[in-house]
Amino acid sequence: MLRSTLLAAARSQGVRRLVEANPLTKPVVARFVAGTTPEDAVRATRTLRDRNMYVTLDHLGEDTLDAQQAADTVRAYQEMLQVLSTEGLADRAEVSVKLSAVGQFLATDGEKIALDNARLICEAAAAAGTTVTLDMEDHTTTDSTLGILRDLRVDFPWVGAVLQAYLHRTEQDCRDLATEGSRVRLCKGAYSEPASVAYQDKAEVDRSYVRCLKILMEGAGYPMVASHDPRMVAIAADLATRAGRSADSYEFQMLYGIRAEEQKRIAAAGNKLRVYVAYGDEWYGYFMRRLAERPANLVFFLRSLISQN
Repeated sequence: MLRSTLLAAARSQGVRRLVEANPLTKPVVARFVAGTTPEDAVRATRTLRDRNMYVTLDHLGEDTLDAQQAADTVRAYQEMLQVLSTEGLADRAEVSVKLSAVGQFLATDGEKIALDNARLICEAAAAAGTTVTLDMEDHTTTDSTLGILRDLRVDFPWVGAVLQAYLHRTEQDCRDLATEGSRVRLCKGAYSEPASVAYQDKAEVDRSYVRCLKILMEGAGYPMVASHDPRMVAIAADLATRAGRSADSYEFQMLYGIRAEEQKRIAAAGNKLRVYVAYGDEWYGYFMRRLAERPANLVFFLRSLISQN
């Protein structure tokens, strides 16, 4: 109930105005969001690189209904990719892109505009010497996102995909994408979905995650294990060993600001660990989903607000 309430609040403009107007909120948001500017994102990337970690950068923004805003998002990614190249960080950092931020929901030719815009970002990534991963959003976008992924991979076969284990369809999607050269980030899922398309019970989601992991680890692609659950991390490592995978043939991924000590432990053990670093002014929806994912995040948020009063 709490999770669904927070996810509903993530799409509420009224709640958004209240949260953004509260001066006590931003210091807490800083735990999960690297900052609002490209400079903030680059600073966080350097710090993580120095800890022998990798990064995927997300310029925050979603549900864009304005073509100019979508174009501005493309420019922001192009500029960031140029900075990564100039600063010698492209071998450690890629970018993650939400297609809804680059035009997917536009009323006229949204999918085509999103594809064209994503192509521009991929061209900039190729020039910088790095890669792009397409974020997955709620289930209504899955077919569209995977269709755009297929089109992009004709010219950019390294474009990564994200699959969400709580969706009933994901095991088959894993089979379809566990192919040579394919990069797949497997997460549990962060949106409020109906029982008709998604598992509702945590244990069911966990079992689906393991089944999907097994498919990816036994496939020919490059699995990206996105989980903060120590049990899932251990299972992933075991499945990789059973599949005969080397340490550089898959990676773990975690979110900026969550389980930082575990991130250090995984990297120190010789594993590839990539941190998802979000930045930008449009932090509200992302922040609320982080609160919804784990009760500990909400407790941290509330305690921080109380301590600042």
